Amino acid sequence: MSKIILTVDDSRTMRDMLRMALVDAGFEVVQAEDGVHGLEVLLGAKPDVIITDINMPRMDGYGFMEGVRSDPQHRAIPILVLTTESSAEKKMRARDAGATGWIVKPFDPQKLVDAINRVAA
Repeated sequence: MSKIILTVDDSRTMRDMLRMALVDAGFEVVQAEDGVHGLEVLLGAKPDVIITDINMPRMDGYGFMEGVRSDPQHRAIPILVLTTESSAEKKMRARDAGATGWIVKPFDPQKLVDAINRVAA
C-alpha cells in the first residue's frame, strides 16, 4: 500500500511540483493551501508524512505543526519542513514546534523521496 503524503504550501507551483515528484515516486498525495487548511484536511486524511512550508498566510508552518502536535491522534506523524529559510534560529523554532526534518527549496525530488522514506516507518 502506498504511503499518503500531506503537502501544505501556499504556492500552487510548489504544490504542483511536490505532487509530480511524489506521485512519480509512488506516493498518494493530499494537499492543503496553508496551515488552517492543513488542519482541516487532517480531519479526513491519515497521512504517513506531512511536508509543510513555513511562510504562509492565515496560519504559518509553526502554528500548523503546533496544531498537529497538540492532537494525540496526529502527534506521531513525521513532519518535514520544506522552505527557503535556512537560519539556525528558524530550524530550532521548527524543531520546537514539532518538525522531524528540514529541506531547503528548491528541492531535489530524489532527496525529498529519500527523506520521506527515512522518516516514514
